[in-house]
Amino acid sequence: MRITIITVILLAIGTQPFFAQSGKVYDELSLHSDILNMDRKYAVYLPPDYETSERSYPVLYLLHGGGDDQTGWVQFGEILRIADNAIQDGTATAMIVIMPDANTGRRGYFNGPDGAFRYEDFFFEELMPHVEQKYRIKGEKRYRAVAGLSMGGGGTFMYALHHPELFSSACPLSASVGALTLEDLKARFERSGQPKVSDSILEEYFNKHSAVRLVESMDPETIKTVRWFIDCGDDDFLYEGNSLIHIAMRKKEIPHEYRVREGSHSWTYWRESLPVVLSFVSDAFHQH
Repeated sequence: MRITIITVILLAIGTQPFFAQSGKVYDELSLHSDILNMDRKYAVYLPPDYETSERSYPVLYLLHGGGDDQTGWVQFGEILRIADNAIQDGTATAMIVIMPDANTGRRGYFNGPDGAFRYEDFFFEELMPHVEQKYRIKGEKRYRAVAGLSMGGGGTFMYALHHPELFSSACPLSASVGALTLEDLKARFERSGQPKVSDSILEEYFNKHSAVRLVESMDPETIKTVRWFIDCGDDDFLYEGNSLIHIAMRKKEIPHEYRVREGSHSWTYWRESLPVVLSFVSDAFHQH
């Protein structure tokens, strides 16, 4: 009898992982954008209990880096495995993750200075309303967060600074924080071959798209309405901009988490960051 009981217990323990629920990822979804005059793709992660419940969920907008698309966080970032594990072990709350494509047409998350490409307008006026109506998403600041790596880290800074009323948390990883000087921006635009614009338009663009300049010029009380987690490796080539953001926030006494770990500009680094990001944004989603 003892052997039978032990055997049953061992079998039960051994088969538990097979009965654990798994989330789902769809990475070839699309919507039509009137603003961009094209179809735009996006990916979505749905938490394990999405299909068996009728509840609504908080949302994380997770932005990819330059050269990737909406599948970057799915393929290389392993969002399904990492999010499932974080939810199952209780370090993150169940949430929906939206991963848009910013690689089609003109690469990037911002409106162009010439007004010909308006990705940021598309994001806020078309993508967000579309997904928050299509999925059971809690459409309130408290239940909405944004994060991203490299180019997507820059998008994270800009979106949360441009619209602090919409996001409870922002987590830029190895962020491209924008040009550090106006002269640097002019040089970048010359190298990229973008249409020329006047110096006044370029200066206006710099003031709106340099994360350091925005932190220095904005009301710190407004920036404080967002919870900040900034993470950049000690061997990352974008260390300078992230360090300057940290210094600017410290000078203005803006609360933020600033992490420098061993590592470079790599998916190995970002995969290790993702569980921390999920836990950090969950702190705002939870009731304390």
